[in-house]
Amino acid sequence: MDHLIYPFPPAPRWWSEQTTAVVTGANKGIGFEVVKKLLELGLTVVLTARNAENGSLAVDSLCRAGFQNVHFCCLDVSDPSSIAAFVSWFRHNFGVLDILVNNAAVSFNAVGENLIKEPETIIKTNFYGAKLLTEALLPVFRRSVSVSRILNISSRLGALNKLRNPIVRQTLESEELTDEQIDATVTQFLEDVSSGTWEKQGWPENWSDYAVSKMALNAYSRVLARRYDGKKLSVNCFCPGFTRTSMTGGQGTHTAEDAAATIARLVLLPREKLTSGKFFMFLEHKKIISRL
Repeated sequence: MDHLIYPFPPAPRWWSEQTTAVVTGANKGIGFEVVKKLLELGLTVVLTARNAENGSLAVDSLCRAGFQNVHFCCLDVSDPSSIAAFVSWFRHNFGVLDILVNNAAVSFNAVGENLIKEPETIIKTNFYGAKLLTEALLPVFRRSVSVSRILNISSRLGALNKLRNPIVRQTLESEELTDEQIDATVTQFLEDVSSGTWEKQGWPENWSDYAVSKMALNAYSRVLARRYDGKKLSVNCFCPGFTRTSMTGGQGTHTAEDAAATIARLVLLPREKLTSGKFFMFLEHKKIISRL
């Protein structure tokens, strides 16, 4: 295991006002703070949210704070037609993309709960939503010397050591892992939930449906990074840790602003320090990001 120390030392600024970032699920919480931080650093940012009113209010608040290069477009990542409409809008208004932060996610458990309530919705949003949006945006990424960047906001709950099923774990650990195998794994989980056997099949024990959605997202990120190796596109995952947001009921060890500052640093790393296919984690007490 090697480490990147936070805060990072000053780095040459490779970006400008013409550098465009998209942040999903950004009307509040970590997503909103990421948008704000990137604006402070001088980028142009597209804030997305599934609720048009909430998204517009978020952008209005940023404009009142003096930020000009922020734009809003309604986007529900769980809806393929919404993704298609967003990509069409983005192509028309911006043409090229430099940074994508897949932050949109849902969970229906309170901290300490482990009830499976709407597993299909969680998988559809947290995994397939990020995947389908990413695939739709791949043609518009700017392939420049600075390297375009995708950062998928994930969770350590999706770490493979949470799996107690050796067959599934072996599949997801493979260096030859495919998209089809990831899809099959997710399908198997949903079938086990439907049949009431998921607890006996070795799936993660904590926030199980959320954990599987993030496990699939981590796996997809590795596969995508391998596909674009050497093609001026970096793909990584980041776990923000136990952050005080609505998803955690306001509980946590640090603020959304803390997590956002780290996310901004990661997506703005200079090219020579940029990696791909990695999972980064915010360690609250030591403020270290571990590259696993």
